[in-house]
Amino acid sequence: MTSFTANCSVQSCKLANTGAFQRTKTPKHYFSVKNLVKKSNVLCYAGDDKSDKKVLLQVEGLTAVIADSDQEILKGVSLTIKAGEVHAIMGKNGSGKSTFSKCLVGHPSYKVTGGSASLKGKELLEMDPEARSHEGLFLSFQSPIEIPGVSNTDFLRASYNSKRRANGEPELDPLEFYAHLMPKLDSLNMDLSFLNRNVNEGFSGGEKKRNEILQLSILEAEVAIL
Repeated sequence: MTSFTANCSVQSCKLANTGAFQRTKTPKHYFSVKNLVKKSNVLCYAGDDKSDKKVLLQVEGLTAVIADSDQEILKGVSLTIKAGEVHAIMGKNGSGKSTFSKCLVGHPSYKVTGGSASLKGKELLEMDPEARSHEGLFLSFQSPIEIPGVSNTDFLRASYNSKRRANGEPELDPLEFYAHLMPKLDSLNMDLSFLNRNVNEGFSGGEKKRNEILQLSILEAEVAIL
């Protein structure tokens, strides 16, 4: 299952990232069988109607193929996500959930052949992957990779300052970034020792996922694909 969260709390992201859709007692905005609609060969949770909310991600009729073989995977997927919503996309293995997510962030292994996608009203498919991230789109890894020799603190500060530069804002020095980082760390109940460890090196599966939620929080992503 792939889940999308838009301008939600860190707690909502933590629930989505741990598969809470399958374990909760079906809170109204998490899961509703009547709202499941077939899009291409996957099921999309349509979400509750929140007409007064700003549309953050709009996908219409997206089709895509594997870049190397031109094998068609996506056959017209449409999805609308508004601020504050959590959506779930479900389907069997190979149905296109990961392909859909990777197409949205600009993965080079896939080629979009039709349809459109916009993020906050801007044409998403025309942006480089870095620009999509700077605009507030975040994709988690199924298996986060280890980066030996790079501490979490350095990695997070470099990522955050890259976004600030792209937005025309001054970079934060180490002390300024530490002040920005600590409230995020506290909200996730993460130990300070995480900051000095190399990125994901020796982390358990759960620690890697918590580390990704910390990255999401630091980057202040507006649409997170988990």
